[in-house]
Amino acid sequence: MRKVIFDANFLLIPFQFKIDIFDSIEALIGRFEPIVLSTTLEELKKLSMGKSEKTRRYALSALELTKKCKVIDVKAELGESNDDVILRVAREGQFIVATNDSKLRRRLREAGVTTIFLRQRAYLQADGVI
Repeated sequence: MRKVIFDANFLLIPFQFKIDIFDSIEALIGRFEPIVLSTTLEELKKLSMGKSEKTRRYALSALELTKKCKVIDVKAELGESNDDVILRVAREGQFIVATNDSKLRRRLREAGVTTIFLRQRAYLQADGVI
């Protein structure tokens, strides 16, 4: 079974675009294990306390979604962003990464990591070897 790491912005998709990310990923790659890093949970918690009401609502809903995911406890090294942590963990563990962050997707692609992303606000697509 493939393991898919969810980035914070990817967890917002169901609320922004009304797409079931779990069913869509399963249709794309088959059975998989959804994973969230502890650093991503921290990022969502920060978003849930932000100024924008809409962003707070989406982040709180995304935190509820993470209850369906396995949480991997990771520590960010000095000066390491959440994206850096995702890249490091994905390379070390042969994970697929689900993200809509174009900069992170580019870095993952250069590292040979398969990504899943939202295409045309309507469906999910994979980039890389599945």
